[in-house]
Amino acid sequence: MRKPHVMRLYRKSIDLNMHSSHPKLFHISEQPGISIFNPHPSPSYFDNITGDVVFAISEDLLHNYLLPRDCPRVTFYAGPETSDEDRQRFLGGNKARHVIITESGWYERIKQTILYCYEFASDDFVLIDKCAGYYISYKPVVPLAVMVIDNIMETLLNRDVEFRFTPSLAAIADIVKNSTLQFSLIRMRNAK
Repeated sequence: MRKPHVMRLYRKSIDLNMHSSHPKLFHISEQPGISIFNPHPSPSYFDNITGDVVFAISEDLLHNYLLPRDCPRVTFYAGPETSDEDRQRFLGGNKARHVIITESGWYERIKQTILYCYEFASDDFVLIDKCAGYYISYKPVVPLAVMVIDNIMETLLNRDVEFRFTPSLAAIADIVKNSTLQFSLIRMRNAK
């Protein structure tokens, strides 16, 4: 299997330790060669966004976006408020900390899609949603580097993730939404 490779756009010496006050931040795209990310209107409503923004995702929740952009998915993990019952029900003896579920009909598209993982300096970003790992910047952002991901499934399985397929996400989305788990329901408008 092919390993993802990194193309350096330019080098900059900054502390990007995800446990520091400056976490590693990323943006996933199917478009190669983006040299600058300009702010644009948020595709979803957030009451604390007051203008055009550039979105980024934290390294610890990056796996939620390592899929084709339009691919619907249910993602979840146990948080501090997750009940023991929900931990057992949804994670059981699972050693992975995170779960991603998508529909079986996306299997071939996932196998064929190439993603570009752009890395950002976190200086101009602010956290907007801790559960989802969303950060925003009101300023244009020049990426530090880009990693080409040409094997999505291998990349996901090399992270602390259990990756599941199901014929339809409708039932599991409702169950997860009504649980005590930390979750994201992404691109559900494209789900069966």
